[in-house]
Amino acid sequence: MEGTRKEAPTTGRARSGAAFEFVIEWAIRICGFSAIFFVFAIFAFVFVSGSEFILNRLDLGEFLTSTEWYPSSVANKRYGTLALFAGTASVTLLAMLIAVPLGLGSAVFISEFTSGKLKESLKVVIELLAAVPSVVWGFIGLAMMNPMIIALFDAPIGLNVLNGGIILGLMSVPIIVSIGEDALKAVPDSYREASLALGATRWQTAYKVLFPAARSGLLAAVLLGVARAIGETIAVLMATGHAVQVPTSPLDSVRTLTATIAAELGETARGSDHYQALFAVGVLLFGLTFVVNLTADLLVRGARNR
Repeated sequence: MEGTRKEAPTTGRARSGAAFEFVIEWAIRICGFSAIFFVFAIFAFVFVSGSEFILNRLDLGEFLTSTEWYPSSVANKRYGTLALFAGTASVTLLAMLIAVPLGLGSAVFISEFTSGKLKESLKVVIELLAAVPSVVWGFIGLAMMNPMIIALFDAPIGLNVLNGGIILGLMSVPIIVSIGEDALKAVPDSYREASLALGATRWQTAYKVLFPAARSGLLAAVLLGVARAIGETIAVLMATGHAVQVPTSPLDSVRTLTATIAAELGETARGSDHYQALFAVGVLLFGLTFVVNLTADLLVRGARNR
């Protein structure tokens, strides 16, 4: 009897502990699956909001291949997104040409060539750069970069691909630096010590040893920077000139997919073709970001397997 009485509290605590663990495990599972649910819910909302137009009246060929975007025309409405897509691609490409070398270079410098107060100070500055609101970057492009580009390149207007690319590049640098530094820090110290012991310089160690070892993380940092640039709205709206055309030079004004939605959605009649066409643009943008993220995942997995 005494032995039974002593074991009962222990058994009760074990059962309560198992029940608590079960609840926590399912709470964690729900949190994990909620991310998938939210993604599909967002896509469903965007698609359903424009489904009547997308399924019944949208000419998909014109939508994807035409450069004419005149949704408010009375006589001949046209819903071509090729020029909008070209504007998004050109600004993003220029932004990455600026952000990738600057971001990866900063990540290597902070991770491998600094220490102590200097390292912490640089990390704080990078975090503050990431905290600057998009509209402030837009003001910088509008009030500072615009007259500078006109003066330096004798351009008719400074709100163009070059302006938007520089602004987006600076906005993408913090995320590339942050993730890139984490990837470099994840490389074991034994790699560095072995390289330095063989007589390699710190730069040779970074280029020949750390970059290959951290390539999956660095690649993820770059592609997340691309996704950041594609999804930016208000800064691009203020800095690119908002002209519907396929750019032929960095000094041409353009309009992006995100800027089109932001500029026109609040001025259209709810439920109209124009209103639903903007949701069709949202579906296109959603698909574009999905392809970028899927490509990033496949490339990262391939880099890890190698």
